[in-house]
Amino acid sequence: QLHIVESGGGLVQPGGSLRLSCEVSGGIILDYYSIGWFRQAPGQEREGVSCISMSSGMTKYADSVKARFTISRDNAKNTVYLQMNSLKAEDTGSYYCAVRGFSSCPEDGIKNPYFGDWGQGTQVTVSS
Repeated sequence: QLHIVESGGGLVQPGGSLRLSCEVSGGIILDYYSIGWFRQAPGQEREGVSCISMSSGMTKYADSVKARFTISRDNAKNTVYLQMNSLKAEDTGSYYCAVRGFSSCPEDGIKNPYFGDWGQGTQVTVSS
């Protein structure tokens, strides 16, 4: 069974930066998978933010975070990072990491059903 742990959340002022980490363990070789980041604000549906192929490194981003967020991977550490810059109040929410059992990110968007294993989330609050 996979064990997925997110970390790096916190309180940051608008315009600030945070780097989230997602570490995956459980005896799998992440090279054959893709990893997604999602977020959920109170009262709103979970939204796909970014995805990375652990084999090719190809990435996808939601339009709302393009040019501000960068997803990256460290296969040796089974870890994926989400560097978040120029944070806005609307970036506030719980951020979740999820594993997809295919090496490529979904063709039609970063959507919940395409990801099977989820972490518990880390809270990001952007406020002055």
